[in-house]
Order: sequence, then C-alpha cells, then structure tokens
Amino acid sequence: MKILANPVLLRAMVVMVCATSAFLLGLLFIRRLRKSIADEGNLSAHPSPSLETLPLHLYNTVIQQLKQQKHELQVQSQAEQHRARVSENFSQAVLSNLSCGVLVFGTNGLVKTSNPAAKAILGFASTTGMGAEDIFRGAIVRSDHRAASGVLADEISAVLREGSQRREVEAEYETPAGEQRFIAVTVSAVPALDGGLLGVACLINDRTEVEQFHRQQELQGEISAEMALQLRSSLTTISGYAQQLANSRDPELAKQLATDIAHESAQLDHSIGGFLTKKKAAQGAAVGTQ
Repeated sequence: MKILANPVLLRAMVVMVCATSAFLLGLLFIRRLRKSIADEGNLSAHPSPSLETLPLHLYNTVIQQLKQQKHELQVQSQAEQHRARVSENFSQAVLSNLSCGVLVFGTNGLVKTSNPAAKAILGFASTTGMGAEDIFRGAIVRSDHRAASGVLADEISAVLREGSQRREVEAEYETPAGEQRFIAVTVSAVPALDGGLLGVACLINDRTEVEQFHRQQELQGEISAEMALQLRSSLTTISGYAQQLANSRDPELAKQLATDIAHESAQLDHSIGGFLTKKKAAQGAAVGTQ
C-alpha cells in the first residue's frame, strides 16, 4: 500500500507495464508478418496456369483425346476388315462348292464373278470380263413343247437392261469344244440397298443326262407304238393264214400257209425280242446315271 501511495513508484510501474505490452504487441505483429510473407512465398512457388499457359494445356489435352480416338478408330477398322475378309472367304467357299454354276454380270453386261461349276458346265477356263453373247453364242431357248422361243443372251439382257422379273428358261447349248448340252438357267436381278441394280445373277444346271433320258423315253414310246402296230399287223396276217389253212383241202396250199405262218411268227419273235433287249439296256443305263 505504501508503494501505491508513492506517485513516483506508481508512475514507474505504469510505464513498465505499457512498455511490456508494447513489446509483446510488436513481437506478435512481427510473427504474423513473417507468416504472411511465408504464405506468399509458397503461392509463388506453385503458380496457377496463366492466360498464356492455359491454351497450351488445353491443346495437349485435345491431342491426347484425338490420339485415343484415332486408336479406337483403327481398332474398329481392323475389326471391320477382318469381318469383311471372313465374309468374303465364306462366300467364296460356298460358291466353290456349289454343284450348280453361278455367273454374276455387272451393270456393264460383263461377268464379274463365276464359280468352278459354271466354268465346267459351259466349257470355259475363265469367264471373267466376257459378255452373255460371247458365252452363250446364240444358245436357243426351248419352250415346253421344245420349240425355239428366243436366244438365251436376250433373256439376260431383258433382266439387266429392262429390269424384268426373274426368268427360268431351258436352252440347248454348245461348248467351245463342240459338246452339245441342255442347260436350265435361272436369271435374277441383284438389287442394291438403295433400290438400284447391281447386276444379274445366273444359276446354271446341266440337265443333259435328264434330257437324254426323256428323249430316250419318248423314242421308246414311239418304238412301242410302232411295235404295237407291227404286232397287230402280224397277228392279223397270222390269223388270216390260219383261217385259210383251216378251210383248205389242198395239201400244197396247206403246206405253204403253214410255212408263211412260221415265217411271220419268226419275224414277230425277232422284232419283239430285239425291242425288249434294247428297252432293258436303256433301263440299265438310266439306273447307272442315277
């Protein structure tokens, strides 16, 4: 209490407290200032993208995305090419193993594709680039009554040039080597996705053996009719001889009539026997071709 009562000591104590407070405040200010300077130093060490560096950063990003898209497109293109090769190989394998011939004509009227069966049936080593007129060379189309009704090349032109519907025809054809053949041809248009025309496809079947068999049957039918007429005539002749023999009292005439009957019977037996032998041989050949 004495100290507080002394004004000098009291003033000294107040000055000391103020000085101490000022000193502490100064230390606190200096510390905060140093911390602020350190924070600014950290920010300057890691600067954010500026207006000048930002387009370059975006450019690099776009380049990386384009490279990724290019890689994906390359993979997709390779997959499409692989599928196309597989599909083409499958189509070629199917065409190569078909028993019927296949010719595909382009819009220019020339052969674009053919299979081995078509070359074998038509007798050409290669048909690529040939026209219908060069391949079929005036082959005559036959109707149901075997009458000529046009040229085979015209049927193909009708579908290709005029846009006609599918046609099925049969024609007599001669190979370049001179072999006569009978072929059945189906001519069909090959449409495009947009409704246009890509070309014409021809399916060719060799019906030579079947046609020969039918003609043999027709010939056998004609021979059978002729044999029936001959048999009837021979039986009528034998019957007449027999009646004369029954009514005859002349030994010489009877002997002559008997000789005539025997001769007519021998001719009849020879004709019938030969006919049956040929028919049996024809049936055996038909079974062999089947």
